[in-house]
Amino acid sequence: MLLRTADPFREFERLTQQFAGTTNRPAVMPMDAWREGDAFILEFDLPGIAKESIDLDVERNVLTVRAERISRNGDWEMLATERPKGLFSRQLVLGDNLDLERIDAAYSDGVLRLSIPVAEKAKPRKIEVRTTTENAAIES
Repeated sequence: MLLRTADPFREFERLTQQFAGTTNRPAVMPMDAWREGDAFILEFDLPGIAKESIDLDVERNVLTVRAERISRNGDWEMLATERPKGLFSRQLVLGDNLDLERIDAAYSDGVLRLSIPVAEKAKPRKIEVRTTTENAAIES
């Protein structure tokens, strides 16, 4: 059970967080990124977010991830509110070496995972070396 005490410092901290935007307007959503074989993987932590509130957009080479954690409304008095609520948004500029037409997105256990394949034109390739017998015949 949570007890509410009259701690003026805690109330000041709560008011400061509200005005600074740390609880109601989170600055970023935590992300990890790495390369795995022929794909780049991005994972965003979005605990408590409904899948339906996640929005992904790609325009040119800018990926925008938006999600919203809705505040609970009701006829009660909150005892503690430490989890950020509201709209989360993050934009990433992606390189030309990625295939933005084939992004795969999955959401499980509060983690949004994007897999972005490397474009065929950016993959390493072998160049065949041919012999020039025609030039050798002319020089003889």
